Amino acid sequence: MALATDDHVESAPRVIDTPIISADSHITEPGWTYVDHVDPAYRDRAPYLVDEPPDGATFHVPGMRAKIHMGLHSAAGRQSSKLAMKGTPFDGLHRAGWDAEARVEAQRRDGLDGEVIYPSVGMLLCNHDDLDLKKALFDGYNRWIAEYCAVAPERLFGLGQSALRTQDEGIADLEAIAAAGLRGVMLPGTPGPAYDDGPDYDDPSWDDFYAAADELGLVLSFHILTGRDYRPRGPKLNTFMSIIRGNQDLIGTFVFGGVFDRRPDLRIVCVEADAGWAPHFAYRMDHAYNRHRTWLGGGGPELQRKPSEYMTDHVKLTFQDDWSAFRMAEAGLIEAKQLMWANDFPHSDSTWPYSQHMLAEQTAALPPDDVAAILGGNAIELYRLNDVFPAA
Repeated sequence: MALATDDHVESAPRVIDTPIISADSHITEPGWTYVDHVDPAYRDRAPYLVDEPPDGATFHVPGMRAKIHMGLHSAAGRQSSKLAMKGTPFDGLHRAGWDAEARVEAQRRDGLDGEVIYPSVGMLLCNHDDLDLKKALFDGYNRWIAEYCAVAPERLFGLGQSALRTQDEGIADLEAIAAAGLRGVMLPGTPGPAYDDGPDYDDPSWDDFYAAADELGLVLSFHILTGRDYRPRGPKLNTFMSIIRGNQDLIGTFVFGGVFDRRPDLRIVCVEADAGWAPHFAYRMDHAYNRHRTWLGGGGPELQRKPSEYMTDHVKLTFQDDWSAFRMAEAGLIEAKQLMWANDFPHSDSTWPYSQHMLAEQTAALPPDDVAAILGGNAIELYRLNDVFPAA
């Protein structure tokens, strides 16, 4: 099956011979994802997809005001002038978004050996106020994504979701996710209890959950757009510029909250928020802690190390087209071990099917070992994929 784009793209040679893995790619949930896989008690409240002219493929989510239009969720390869949130029918979406066999072909076209798979609709469901429904929907999604990835387990590395209503339930979710063969879990930017002013991620009440994730070999990921909304001022384009803020807040929550002192083996992934800003952010955290922690500390924990050191050792960053991230690595301002490249397929910000062209240009000045780590080696190590890539 040929996957068409608006422009003809000649195949480019692979940048490296070692594995290339997108550390952040997505599926586009088909209409039956939740309806067919959710607990029957919640089926009448499950999100459902309809083609409704002129909006095109549209998810309706009971309990959420806004509809989810799928156009930008499946716009990889389109010219920027043709990007639109609305107007694309379901049969105009990339088949690889929901057909695993087509997904393997899409990977090969982009020169990839595998992808870490995140949801699309499931990202926005993280903001649903009904925690009981969210729990049921995430359980249903986990069943669906496990089936999708089982078609090509050597190439498709799925992540589950947890509503994280309580620590004990979260641990049970981790156990079910691991048993399903998934490689990690995407957590909501705001944990369930925090919706009612309960404990946030820096609270020690979550420490057993973090320990369970480590024992099960599951990576904890935080994707943009999965926490409470920020409302930027100015033109709508400014909204795109603001989306990294939620992930920066999460990094600060874990670092300043002393989580990595209590759980020294914990590592988290900051997903799709780019990475070129990271050196300044790390420096700014050090400055804040050294200069302002007394009057802003509010009884916060005394850290054992500099905040920037926690960020270097415990926080991984995914990015797609971020020239500045590679430049920071070249300058030694960010360590290659922190970075994991991604193609974000099939979303509108994706580099598919041009990834090899872009990477050849942006990695040209990096040492080969750093290129290999950023484009695949770090993901193999983090997600324990040595069973798939034993020579990497």
